[in-house]
Amino acid sequence: MLFSRRKVRIETERMTLRAPQHGDFRDWTTLRRESADFLVPWEPTWAEDHLTRKGFTNRVYWAQRSISNGSAVPLFLVRRDDQLLLGAITLDNIRRGPAQAGTLGYWIGEPYARHGYMREAITAMTHHAFHHMGLSRIEAACLPENAASRGVLEKCGFKYEGVAQSYLQINGRWRTHVLYAALRADRRGRTGTG
Repeated sequence: MLFSRRKVRIETERMTLRAPQHGDFRDWTTLRRESADFLVPWEPTWAEDHLTRKGFTNRVYWAQRSISNGSAVPLFLVRRDDQLLLGAITLDNIRRGPAQAGTLGYWIGEPYARHGYMREAITAMTHHAFHHMGLSRIEAACLPENAASRGVLEKCGFKYEGVAQSYLQINGRWRTHVLYAALRADRRGRTGTG
């Protein structure tokens, strides 16, 4: 199945998942800055220009190119009733050919954590990837001690698959991650290991 070159917009019960726009700069910067202590332990080290307008402009252009060429689907989570930016979700490293797979990453602003928004977003993105993009496998990884991330993945039907040593640099250090995956035609039983 060919990747749709149109704009990607996914509607959920409470949110619109859409590509970042230049007008999101102030809301994004404010949310990232106010949630820094909450996010930094789980994320790669922020670039020097992470919160600058130039850095955000580059992010918007990267999102547009990635969606257009089918390599990634980076979307912001916007609450529909008040247009508030809550976080982001990205289906990245999309592989076609025999793999038909992608890697999921996400973050939520601290005030909106544990309200079910990320579960809603992951469920919607997974459905979009399987039923509109034709992917067969979605992978995700998180730090073993990130109970919230592991929990939301498991609630969304992702199953534990193993451990990857020194998988990503998080907060300046190479860190081991636990690996999860969701399959379009999943016939695996529950995996409680890990």
